[in-house]
Amino acid sequence: MNIAIKRLILFVAPLMALLMVMSVAQPLWAADIRAAYQQLQEQLNEQQQRQQQTARTIADERRDLKQELSAKQRAVRQLEQRIATTERTLAKAEKALSALQARQSRDHEAMNNLAAAVRVAAKQLQERLDASCFSALQPQRARALNKIFNKHYFPGLNDFDTMKRLYLEDMTQSSQVQLAQTQFTALSGIQETGPVLLVGPFLAVAAEHECPALLHYHPASHEFSIINASLSWTQRKLLNVYLAGKSDLAPLDLKAGAGLAQLTEKKTFWQRIKGGGVLVWPILLLAVIAVLISIERALFLKKVHDNTDRTMNQVNEYAEQDDWEACQKLIEGRSTPVYNVVRAGISARHEEREILESILQEAILKELPRLERALPLLNIMAAIAPLLGLLGTVTGMISTFEIINIYGTGDPRMMSGGISVALVTTMLGLVVAIPIMLLHTFLNRQVEHIIGDMEEKSVALTNIISRCQG
Repeated sequence: MNIAIKRLILFVAPLMALLMVMSVAQPLWAADIRAAYQQLQEQLNEQQQRQQQTARTIADERRDLKQELSAKQRAVRQLEQRIATTERTLAKAEKALSALQARQSRDHEAMNNLAAAVRVAAKQLQERLDASCFSALQPQRARALNKIFNKHYFPGLNDFDTMKRLYLEDMTQSSQVQLAQTQFTALSGIQETGPVLLVGPFLAVAAEHECPALLHYHPASHEFSIINASLSWTQRKLLNVYLAGKSDLAPLDLKAGAGLAQLTEKKTFWQRIKGGGVLVWPILLLAVIAVLISIERALFLKKVHDNTDRTMNQVNEYAEQDDWEACQKLIEGRSTPVYNVVRAGISARHEEREILESILQEAILKELPRLERALPLLNIMAAIAPLLGLLGTVTGMISTFEIINIYGTGDPRMMSGGISVALVTTMLGLVVAIPIMLLHTFLNRQVEHIIGDMEEKSVALTNIISRCQG
């Protein structure tokens, strides 16, 4: 577009000059047309020369511009190729960077997980060592794990070796019986030092104490203390024989201290009874009354049973001899059921057989209340005792639920303690009721046996009297 404009200027410029010359030379047209023509021709030549020069210059510039444009285009193509290559390289680099970042993230997460796992294992090991009674012999051994718990510290192989060593030491000591000098707290609260026998983690005994004393390990202080545990006679004997080296058997606490804690908190039967509440005393009163009644009834029935055999044998012997006066002297002044029946039979010996049998049967029936006296009361006591126990349990459970309503269920010991106390009355009621039922059954059986024996002897007396009358 610039070249066309230049050409138009070159074409119009001479015409404009010619017009100007003609306008100026018009007054002088007649004077010197040839001179003007020459001058115009010179100007035209100069103008053509300038035009040619300009054309050459434009051609040169065009050629240079084309060369420059071609060079620039080649440079642009080269730059585009370099940009494409660079973009591909950049894309590969970004892809590689993303992969490296993802790998770094995974590796960092794996390292964090590994460090966390090591810290968890170290924490579990520390808790194991604190709970182990062997820490009383080496109280400082768990301190080697403290640096692992620092969040800015990454555990190394040395830490793994330390953990492995501590695990192996504890497992080795758990499988051994050893005698070691260490401190322990006596019942008086005084610290003592002496030999302590350790049978794995299951038994710790102050060996040279005045009497073999069981030791309890305290994880918080890493120390032993003598406990006031009441061992059974069998356990004490086993322990003494083991300490004397005469046996390989020893009582062990396989719950690592829970058994000893249970021994220290073990209540006697009387302590449990006192913890049962107010309704314990009526149940105990029933038990005392039932025992007294049972003793009185047992002695009475034994006496009656013994008199039955002896008395009826003598009466039968005198009756066969027709010595009724001796029979009267035998039963005179005695009022036990057997003698009352015999007295009624002898008094009616002159009656007919049917009447005599009816009189003897009536006499036996009259003695039944005396024989069965207080037995229904025992039966009632056997039924009342568990009901009183159940009543105590219900009232105790009501109190427990009231405590739960006030304080919530955050402390299971509070609930279990109340339930345990509430169940004491039920236990005591059953303990009282079961023997009473057995005693009632036994005494009732004795009464039935005596009545049957009396009926048998009365039939024998009837037969003897009938023979004597015949």
